[in-house]
Amino acid sequence: MILLYNPSSTDSLGVLGAALIKNEVQIRKTNTLDGFACTLLVDGLPILSRNAIICRLLHIGAVDPTLCEFLLWESVTFQGPRPKFSRLQQFFTQISSVKPLMDAVEVLEKSSSTFASAPRSLSGSSSTRRDKPLVNSSKQTRTKTTASVTVPPISAPKVVKEVQNSVADECEVTISVSLEDQVHAANSFQLCTDFGIPIHSIPKCPALKTTGYRNILITSALPYVNNVPHLGNMIGSTLSASTFAAYCYIAGHNVLSICGTDEYGTATEAKAMTEGLEPREICDKYHRLHCEIYHWFDIEFDYFGRTTTEKHTEIVQDLFAVLWNNGFISQDVVEQLFCEHCSKFLADRFVEGVCPLCKYDDARGDQCDKCGRLMNAIELRQPRCKTCGKEPVVRSSKHLFLDLPKVEPKLTEFINHHTTDPTSLWTANARQISQTWLRDGLKARCITRDLKWGVPVPVKEFADKVFYVWFDAPIGYLSITANYTPEWRRWWLPTTTEREQQSPIELYQFMAKDNVPFHAIIFPSCLLAANQGHTLVKHLLSTEYMNYEGTKFSKSRDIGVFGDGAMRSGIPSNVWRFYLLYRRPETQDSAFSWDDFVLVNNSELLNNLGNFVNRALAFVARFYNSVVPDTNTLEPSDTEFLAQVNHLIGVYVNNLEACRLREALRQILAISRLGNGYFQVNQPWVAYKKEETKARAGVVIGVAANVTSLLGLLLYPYMPSVSKQIWCDQCNLPQSQLSLMPILRQSCRLYKILPTGHQIGKPAPLFRKIEPDEAARLSEQFGGQRPK
Repeated sequence: MILLYNPSSTDSLGVLGAALIKNEVQIRKTNTLDGFACTLLVDGLPILSRNAIICRLLHIGAVDPTLCEFLLWESVTFQGPRPKFSRLQQFFTQISSVKPLMDAVEVLEKSSSTFASAPRSLSGSSSTRRDKPLVNSSKQTRTKTTASVTVPPISAPKVVKEVQNSVADECEVTISVSLEDQVHAANSFQLCTDFGIPIHSIPKCPALKTTGYRNILITSALPYVNNVPHLGNMIGSTLSASTFAAYCYIAGHNVLSICGTDEYGTATEAKAMTEGLEPREICDKYHRLHCEIYHWFDIEFDYFGRTTTEKHTEIVQDLFAVLWNNGFISQDVVEQLFCEHCSKFLADRFVEGVCPLCKYDDARGDQCDKCGRLMNAIELRQPRCKTCGKEPVVRSSKHLFLDLPKVEPKLTEFINHHTTDPTSLWTANARQISQTWLRDGLKARCITRDLKWGVPVPVKEFADKVFYVWFDAPIGYLSITANYTPEWRRWWLPTTTEREQQSPIELYQFMAKDNVPFHAIIFPSCLLAANQGHTLVKHLLSTEYMNYEGTKFSKSRDIGVFGDGAMRSGIPSNVWRFYLLYRRPETQDSAFSWDDFVLVNNSELLNNLGNFVNRALAFVARFYNSVVPDTNTLEPSDTEFLAQVNHLIGVYVNNLEACRLREALRQILAISRLGNGYFQVNQPWVAYKKEETKARAGVVIGVAANVTSLLGLLLYPYMPSVSKQIWCDQCNLPQSQLSLMPILRQSCRLYKILPTGHQIGKPAPLFRKIEPDEAARLSEQFGGQRPK
């Protein structure tokens, strides 16, 4: 092997390092690489991609520290500091500039017969037709090619609500594919690897900077334990957080995902009263039910805990003591509603009435669910006791307050930084809500309640009170982590030394927009006032609301699909997951609609995604006895297709890194739609019937099978069970290799996941059609509108 490198380009540093390790490689300087930083000649044929060269030299299957170090250095995806290679400085004594990558057509034409025919334009529309499959041509070209495929827009603004956007509402997007793109696609696709997911310690600890791994800490808003979660609850928090955590897992990040049930407060007491049980019995009952529902939905966390633990009480009281000693706790007399009939002060959840802002007549004493305003119960118009329905009277009671005005300067600096920092992901509604709170001025917030079920206040004078649930609930992220690992402080409260040694902790918090004030104002204020160096939220990701058929989910009125109902529906959990993420309310409210649910399942899952996967693998099974055929002789139609797929992989990754989960999912569907078009253009079933084109049929089928395995990988965050069906059962690949890392380290380019000769499993349909009568039955069962 001969490595040619350009001494005026720093882009070849990583390749030179790999060549030094390999030893038997001949290293030569040259200035005639037509703009490439380096080229590896293997038996006279060039490899032009830097990452492909490194993987070829170091055998990517052998995971050793040196290999990982170089791959991390080359990767544009990882954000950690790049290692320094002092041994390489001898090659670069006079670096003047980094030259751009230029046209490499002459190198290509002189050394490779793969691109002997002219590139052709490929349309991804399923209506594309071609009379006969492509065959080799002697004509050569040096022109740039473009290919057009119909895919959903990446981030097109929508005037109408998302629920109005049908599957057919797609925009024509042109994907430009240059010859350079095809060169990279072809080179990357020739690479085979068994590189798997890195094994992090269990229980998980933050990774050190020297490893190059990112530390991703993910929380989902803690679901109330007083009821069954509905679809809107799940897409706003638990499902979104779990989806992003699954992506981080296959991307190789060191990720810790935490969630649990929020079990204290008036909501639990009220539910216990309704069901005639003790609060502890209610917590045990619904915690178990939440666990069953999330398990069925494939919603997984590293640890799913609860707030009714000794560790939670300890950490809440310790943090309160710090705030008390730092002077951020004040006392005041509060006028509070007292029910003379029940002979008790009424906590906010025991009071209902008319919202003074929007006039909603079913507002709670702590918050209006319609307009989102936080309030004190005494502000309600026409208040009524939730227990007996009678109108309460006003009496005085002494309480403790969090002095928000005192911490406001620090909080303002914190919010202004993260809402303007391009490296922080705060959704538009999170920015707007937090800035509105600051604009209106912060007021001291009462953090105690006259209840029995809660964390006791560790002050003698207030021993008969407990902490307000929205003071103690966010601290549950810390206590749940503490119940998971004794090293919890390294995630939430690292020492100065640990902070210097560890990769930064990147905290992502998922919630619906009604939880923003507590995560952007109350919780950060507590941590800033403590002044102990707690990990603060960097990425605050809040959705809008998902409604149900034009109205709100309501358990009491049997309107909407709740978790236990979905489990009994007969529809697989991953289909529910797919639809919720497909209609995730990322920028505006969305709505669950049975008409839309049926349309999306039958068109996108069955006819698009399922059709392509089944066709590709069924052809391998039928024509090649389940053995992947040879794909070494690629034609322009293939490299165009692969280059387009690579583009969509990049869009998928970029959207997931930005937590645009819905948009990333659309790229998966675009790939399968493109794959169906690739089949229609090349018609391998026709080519297979003729001896002179049978090899061509094998290439097309082999390429399609590889893209099928890619879809199994990309689907993992969204449909984990379907992903494993494709990857493990039908493609016959080990789950330990279900990793996006080799693709990320090739600048989001597909490698040969299924090498020639690989034995696949048994193809089987992934999805079934939902018939109108089934949808009508379910709609009636869940209180929706009858499907048309």
